[in-house]
Amino acid sequence: MSDEQHQNLAIIGHVDHGKSTLVGRLLYETGSVPEHVIEQHKEEAEEKGKGGFEFAYVMDNLAEERERGVTIDIAHQEFSTDTYDFTIVDCPGHRDFVKNMITGASQADNAVLVVAADDGVQPQTQEHVFLARTLGIGELIVAVNKMDLVDYAEGDYKATVEEVTDLLNQVRFDTENASFIPISAFEGDNIAGESDNTDWYDGDILLEALNSLPAPEPPTDAPLRLPIQDVYTISGIGTVPVGRVETGILNTGDNVSFQPSDVSGEVKTVEMHHEEVPKAEPGDNVGFNVRGVGKDDIRRGDVCGPADDPPSVADTFQAQIVVMQHPSVITEGYTPVFHAHTAQVACTVESLDKKIDPSSGEVAEENPDFIQNGDAAVVTVRPQKPLSIEPSGEIPELGSFAIRDMGQTIAAGKVLSVDDR
Repeated sequence: MSDEQHQNLAIIGHVDHGKSTLVGRLLYETGSVPEHVIEQHKEEAEEKGKGGFEFAYVMDNLAEERERGVTIDIAHQEFSTDTYDFTIVDCPGHRDFVKNMITGASQADNAVLVVAADDGVQPQTQEHVFLARTLGIGELIVAVNKMDLVDYAEGDYKATVEEVTDLLNQVRFDTENASFIPISAFEGDNIAGESDNTDWYDGDILLEALNSLPAPEPPTDAPLRLPIQDVYTISGIGTVPVGRVETGILNTGDNVSFQPSDVSGEVKTVEMHHEEVPKAEPGDNVGFNVRGVGKDDIRRGDVCGPADDPPSVADTFQAQIVVMQHPSVITEGYTPVFHAHTAQVACTVESLDKKIDPSSGEVAEENPDFIQNGDAAVVTVRPQKPLSIEPSGEIPELGSFAIRDMGQTIAAGKVLSVDDR
């Protein structure tokens, strides 16, 4: 398939609303998980008294493998429909799902919001919708799941649709760009085929809705930005940084610069799936060798870009943040860890510039004394050590971040402007 036909899809929503089962079902229905793997998981699930959960089980096992770091890139599940090759970014069950959703480790183009018909909108549903809105996710497909638990009643479906529509309106999500589908991931209703159980519903089934999502604009016209995940030394080749091209194109022969380490050199080889390739494009995971760059010169969190248009390194930056879960209040001088692309850097909140009304985007208060849960604000931030980050308006893939403290994601944000070093 051609490059335009690729989509990054986030599956969002409350933890118990069946995201894992839905992902497993999508992989199964599109032939992306071999039958014998499902069978094997089915037997294991039945032995553990969890019969029927084999789809979710597949996902959980993959999650465990990922926790053990089995391969560089098992965080992504892939499946294809008639129109698109989909990559599901940061599958549910990922402990840092929210963090990764924010840091552009998973810049999703579109999203499926899973809401259980028997449980409705929960705080996590709200949090994920708010994030999707903050991060500029385009279209939302709302999968009203677990219809089997409410006997496929149209009334329960409509009540959930109304509740979700209210939530989308609250955060100013364009509800015209949202479609609602009654499904059962567990039973398979309205996913790959129309269900007799919902004869009152005449809209698209889930795979049709995924097929008709708008095609994302490929970010190849932006300058090259490739955050480094790891740096290896490979005998006979030398230093090989590894990462995912977020924007632009990496060509053999390019002169590139790594920031903030501030070293540069010429790209000798580019390798993808253990084969040499002449170039790599957005979404490609690559290893590449750069003449004159040693293993100790660069590190995870660096960003590779063209030598004549190097990635920005922030002295300070202004950002809009949303506070999701902080036990008390955030004031000036607060120094949590910012996770941006592959970098993790302690940053100090130098000033609270304005508080924003999250529903309207209007300024609610200039220079507030503090901000707390549920608040959106514009803040000025000073990284404690060099950090390469870009304005979200210019390079969105490198313009968002998560703020973590005390083992949890406490806020999310996007960069408005960067004051270069």
